[in-house]
Amino acid sequence: MSRIGKQPITLPSGVTVEISPELVTIKGAKGTLHFNILEGVSVAQDAGILTVTIADATNKQQKAFWGLTRAMIQNMVTGVSAGYTKALEIIGVGYKFDIKSPTKMELAIGFSHKVLVDAPAGVTITADATEKNRIHIASHDKQLLGYFAAYIRSLKKPEPYKGKGIRYVGEHVRRKAGKTAGK
Repeated sequence: MSRIGKQPITLPSGVTVEISPELVTIKGAKGTLHFNILEGVSVAQDAGILTVTIADATNKQQKAFWGLTRAMIQNMVTGVSAGYTKALEIIGVGYKFDIKSPTKMELAIGFSHKVLVDAPAGVTITADATEKNRIHIASHDKQLLGYFAAYIRSLKKPEPYKGKGIRYVGEHVRRKAGKTAGK
């Protein structure tokens, strides 16, 4: 039995679900998301509660898809109702974020040129009100938000000696002592 898969999904008000044999469509205030139902998994709706079941409980692949499908649908329901955000910070002398529009950003990250970044559709970028070296990325799609945040971080990963680079807020970067520490 999948501990995650057997839990029901409660739909908040304002969220509608359309279920076909191979596709689940979830609509809410923040947008619309789709998920292709995997082989052997079925989704049913009853009075504002979604349940995910599998055809064969002894099939290892179907058991894995059971929890995956339930988690993906739960993330979609949360995304279209409340949305997701991630915060990134930049550390280093001369490093900065420059927000041009909600979908465009320019980075100064130690290269000889500025790096232009365009957000994919459905993702917005905002500057932090109190910290100038911090941005917030918001989207209704958790998977797309994670990919985009990881892409921005990959442009200049935090280095272990001085800690310079782009990191998630609250991320711990393990620091190294350097070559003078051994003497």
